[in-house]
Amino acid sequence: MSDRIPVSPDWLSEAVGTVFTAAGLSPRAAATVAGSLVEADLRGTPSHGVMLVPMYVERLRKGSVSTAETAEVVHDVGAVAVLDARHALGQLTGDQAMELAVDKARTYGIGAVTVRHAFHFGGAYRYARAAAVAGCVGIAAANTRPLMPAPGGASAVVGNNPLAVGVPTGHGEPILLDMALSEAALGKIRLAAQEGRPIPPTWATDRDGTPTTDPAEALAGLLLPAAGHKGYGLALVVDVLTGVLSGGAFGGGVRGLYADTSTPNDCAHFFLALDVAAFGDRAGFEQRVAVLGAQITGSPKAHGTERLLLPGQLEAERQAASSGVPLDASVLGALTETATSLGVTLGEPR
Repeated sequence: MSDRIPVSPDWLSEAVGTVFTAAGLSPRAAATVAGSLVEADLRGTPSHGVMLVPMYVERLRKGSVSTAETAEVVHDVGAVAVLDARHALGQLTGDQAMELAVDKARTYGIGAVTVRHAFHFGGAYRYARAAAVAGCVGIAAANTRPLMPAPGGASAVVGNNPLAVGVPTGHGEPILLDMALSEAALGKIRLAAQEGRPIPPTWATDRDGTPTTDPAEALAGLLLPAAGHKGYGLALVVDVLTGVLSGGAFGGGVRGLYADTSTPNDCAHFFLALDVAAFGDRAGFEQRVAVLGAQITGSPKAHGTERLLLPGQLEAERQAASSGVPLDASVLGALTETATSLGVTLGEPR
């Protein structure tokens, strides 16, 4: 495994922001995207972190990702809206879409926003958490290029379509589910390939459908759905909620992030906010969530288990406890090379 280098989050955020500013974003937009990627590393999900910078920048330079910083509202009726992201970076239009969904939820009790002609938005948890912090149950989802077969199939027909749900607790971090619908996110396989380490045989197959531990073979093959037909079915539904519902791309219409960086990714997103206060007393909701959480974390543990966790709890604890980002040397090297290609000198990490 490659060496990991502890890097200051402030230095890393500034460095990544400088790179995106040099690539054509405003300082505000660059800081937003940089903060999203660094936070993912802090939470222990490097597949959605700074490793993505070279690919994002390559796409900005080739024009398949635009420097637009807001999506266009193309349909807005009551609690529902449809946005056209114009191929902008997904963190920017994702923040915009969930903020609009929350605003609608405060008026109507529910807000639903779809986004077409979108791009990778980083960790889906970001948007579900934003809704939960605002007092709403939040749901965020995205479709990807086909990566998984239907049960019994021999070709990819659905993406691993990430899905996140945030639940407000009223006393600290939300309960936060964030998962790809494959056994593992594609970004984790790319990271394993970059670091030169094997992957579990349950993550993916080679191009012939044989399970593999070689990440390079996996990248040329198929991802395996989480829980078999259940993960496949959920992935199909997410494709409907994102691409089909928004009028954007779905199925084979969504392009890969890495395969052809001159062609727009053209994914689609879905955001839902439910204002818990519209269902009754918000304090009562939070109290019931606390009781439910205590029932789970206080339940009997299997032998050898130290404690039971709620979804998102471990990632939030990692972020709160971290004083630095354990950045893989290959990721830091790629960031430095990208900066140099843009005429930017980052200096020594601190």
